[in-house]
Amino acid sequence: MTTLLAKNATMLVTMDDRRAEIAGGGFFARDGWIEQVGPSGSLPGSADEILDLGGQIVVPGLVNTHHHFYQTLTRAIAQNAPLFEWLQTLYPIWARLTPDDIRVSTKTALVELAMSGCTTSSDHLYLFPNGSRLEDAIEPAREVGMRFHASHGSMSLGESEGGLPPDSVVETADAILTESERLISTHHDPAPGALTRIVLAPCSPFSVTPEVMRESAALARRHGVRLHTHLAETKDEEAFCLSQFGAAPLQYAEDLDWAGSDVWFAHAVHPGRGGVEWMARTRSGVAHCPSSNMRLGSGIAPISAYLAAGVATGLGVDGSASNDGGHLLGEARQAMLLARVAASPGLIHAEEQSQMSARTALELATVGGAAVLGRDDIGSLEPGKAADFATFDLDRIEFAGALHDPVAALLLCTPVPARHTYVHGSAVIRDGRPVALELETLLEDHNLASRRLIGG
Repeated sequence: MTTLLAKNATMLVTMDDRRAEIAGGGFFARDGWIEQVGPSGSLPGSADEILDLGGQIVVPGLVNTHHHFYQTLTRAIAQNAPLFEWLQTLYPIWARLTPDDIRVSTKTALVELAMSGCTTSSDHLYLFPNGSRLEDAIEPAREVGMRFHASHGSMSLGESEGGLPPDSVVETADAILTESERLISTHHDPAPGALTRIVLAPCSPFSVTPEVMRESAALARRHGVRLHTHLAETKDEEAFCLSQFGAAPLQYAEDLDWAGSDVWFAHAVHPGRGGVEWMARTRSGVAHCPSSNMRLGSGIAPISAYLAAGVATGLGVDGSASNDGGHLLGEARQAMLLARVAASPGLIHAEEQSQMSARTALELATVGGAAVLGRDDIGSLEPGKAADFATFDLDRIEFAGALHDPVAALLLCTPVPARHTYVHGSAVIRDGRPVALELETLLEDHNLASRRLIGG
């Protein structure tokens, strides 16, 4: 058995039920599980590994609920396009992806997330060209050491049948469902502390047939895995659903049995009249992606209203081609600021919004994300939880003048990189550097792949 003692933090943010914040705090963990949390003087004096975190703030590992790792290869393309035009520009490029491209982009995305304090990430991989498989993301995630919810995406509604993606990147229903079953039986780990879980994630209403949506839901529930898709992202999507299926996005989801505590939707920007109440009643969750929604001009999701209604809500950096970054702490700050813009007098539905505090933004990035992913073993630092945490140096110029409230400083001031990021008691980032690989070599390989892909 291995033990870890983290001590002397300037501030330790637990995110437990009391939202305790402990000056001079720390915790003791054994085999990746936290046993004690409190003032450093109350903890055991020895351990196999001791981290003296003086001058640092410690937070639970951040949780990313929506991403597309492969998109790190195609940043800054279709720079001024809305969603549908942006997708139609990028689909032909993504059709050239190879298994090696998926692998190098997964490593890059995960390292970028970990360097921002993220310890758990979902990834929505929904096209598999040129022999690519979900293992091309699962295996690099294990190498990096991140906790990973691998969402097996799919597209079955091509242009020839009224969908958005070209026929060259869609699959048949039989192929999608057969592969989904294989992935669950091979890789899904339902145990507490699991590093790998499988999610079934047909891509979107405009790229997947109703048959695949309905059958994926049934398959997921037979095996006890979660469901994820894009929904209510743009007004164009709403018009598509009304035209193709005769129902608005949320009603369409309900018609296909896509509602419940095992379902979460990316974006949910335009839930429509009564949509917030529907989300709360069905206990469906939301992955809020503020930077992507702004980048594509999709709108402002009613996050304050979701929170007030008790909807499980977490954060997603979304694809790095629509963000164009993967800094989850920065995304929490963006969510906070955008919620304040949404509450400005005169904006549509402003009365349903409220000023979001820094601590609420941090909740979205930790316990909120854990709830969306259906996990009760992460998201807070307390006995019985996994030792997933991140630390940030406070003696930086970005925090000058804000040390009277280091928790607020972490969100209100310019986002900074993590000093250390640990997953289940093991370092993924140490002193700002990835532990499992050489960053410079990774970036060289990644940029070579990007140039080849974009250049055709």
